[in-house]
Amino acid sequence: MIQTPPVQTTAATTTLIDIFAKELEQEAVTTRKMLERIPDDKFSWQPHPKSMTIKRLATHIAELPTWIGMTLTTNELDFSNNPYAPVDVNTTAELLEYFEKSLEDGRKHIAMGRDEQLSDPWTLRDGDTIYDTSPKLAVLRMSFNQIVHHRAQLGVYLRLLNIPIPGSYGPSADEMDF
Repeated sequence: MIQTPPVQTTAATTTLIDIFAKELEQEAVTTRKMLERIPDDKFSWQPHPKSMTIKRLATHIAELPTWIGMTLTTNELDFSNNPYAPVDVNTTAELLEYFEKSLEDGRKHIAMGRDEQLSDPWTLRDGDTIYDTSPKLAVLRMSFNQIVHHRAQLGVYLRLLNIPIPGSYGPSADEMDF
């Protein structure tokens, strides 16, 4: 009697990089909807003197996808060697263009990423002062958390300006009939 070997199937392996790539795309949809709501004439508005202007906050949100490449291609950020200079956008169209450019940068770097590098250490410092050293996995996770955190902050700004809020993970109160 001839025995047929069992058919072996391999399930597609999902990597952590694959998970981050999918999350980047999902969050980009909501981020874009939030950024496009900012009126050009409100860029200098801030809810409190200690708060960022809406321009500064929105520009930061738009740049956050570039943190993916920074995390995956470097081992540290040293503020003493890299003074922060935000991009100067002055209209919502410029803001959205900047976001799309940052998003493309994030997509490119995540596509080149490998799970093996996620355990490598990454340090945030200012000269000799070390603020944090964490595995690159944790730094990527924090970067994605920053997107969500600051996007929620922008939602409060928009609410205070009486601008309808788009839904993030379902409809917002502005999108529902009560």
